[in-house]
Amino acid sequence: MFHNPQLDTVLIKLASRCNINCSYCYVYNMGDSNWTTMEKQMTEPTMLAIAKSLTELADFQDQRFSIVLHGGEPLLIGAKKLDFFLSLLRNSLGVDYPISIQTNGILISSQILDICSKNKTSIAVSIDGYREINDKFRIGHNNKGTFDQVINGINILKSHPDHEFLNAGLLAVIDPSSDPEKIYSFFKELEAPSVDFLYKDGNHSILPLGKSAIDSTEYGEWMTKLLKVYLNDKNPLPIRILDDMLKVLLGGTVSKEGMGITDYGIVIIDTNGIIMKNDTLKSSFDGADKFKKPINIKDGKLLDFIGSKEFNEYREMQRPSSEKCLRCPILNICGGGMILHRWKDGSEFNNTSVYCADQLHLVENMKQLISKFYLINA
Repeated sequence: MFHNPQLDTVLIKLASRCNINCSYCYVYNMGDSNWTTMEKQMTEPTMLAIAKSLTELADFQDQRFSIVLHGGEPLLIGAKKLDFFLSLLRNSLGVDYPISIQTNGILISSQILDICSKNKTSIAVSIDGYREINDKFRIGHNNKGTFDQVINGINILKSHPDHEFLNAGLLAVIDPSSDPEKIYSFFKELEAPSVDFLYKDGNHSILPLGKSAIDSTEYGEWMTKLLKVYLNDKNPLPIRILDDMLKVLLGGTVSKEGMGITDYGIVIIDTNGIIMKNDTLKSSFDGADKFKKPINIKDGKLLDFIGSKEFNEYREMQRPSSEKCLRCPILNICGGGMILHRWKDGSEFNNTSVYCADQLHLVENMKQLISKFYLINA
């Protein structure tokens, strides 16, 4: 067993299916087929085994870990089973361990929110922006946009008596053809407490949507425009990715996968209880998120597994191996990017991020803006 293994996040898949069909989704539309063999919803015996394993983990490690309930769409599990699982986790772990749900927002209801409030569980909603942008990719199985349904869910969340705790903010996937200032203004109008932006999944062999070439900078240019709007706002909406990058530039550190020089411990527990790697790896190739010798949480100990050689090797994958990355002056800021963005047929993950040029563009502009700010205020 490796010395003192630690986890930062346990991501639990409550449902393997989704009530919408985002065209860019790494689970269903990027070649992976694992979801077709998964139980549609997590069962109570699996939930009981998870609670037992997480209690053992909490007793062992010296730092708290976060729990994220995910899918598919996690709220497909329904109010009764959600209440059972959340109550089980709280009874096992107490109130000190953060629990959150990542949802598309469509199934948010007053009953769901009451359950989450009772069990101190926050909710983050995925929405990509104003109607035209959101409905470009985030569509239902009927090929119609989901904007109105998501906004309805957000409004229900905002109107709940415990909304200040429950509302964990928004998660948006970037469309570089959109207007970042308009996106930012729209999210402020929603009165979100914060927003995080994600680059679209892709790699050197399958370029992300909206990126024309490996050395193009569409995403970096978009983020730079967003940064300028952000820095000029006297009452800014917190943006986690920008805050983390600025923090590192100013001498701080971050604890987030794909940012900075981190050693970030994350496991996925699928609906049937099998422990998996970060599921975003699905976009690299079919089965990329599977361990060679996986264990089921109902049959083995999570604590033993994270001390294994195979888990340690997976964790070390976060650190870039490309010579270009290792020599890069901004490695301490971007950390080589997300593992999935480094994939290339033939050389596998031994590459720079497909977003390397974008990150270089963004960081250079970030440095210039910070220098300008200090000159003005010196």
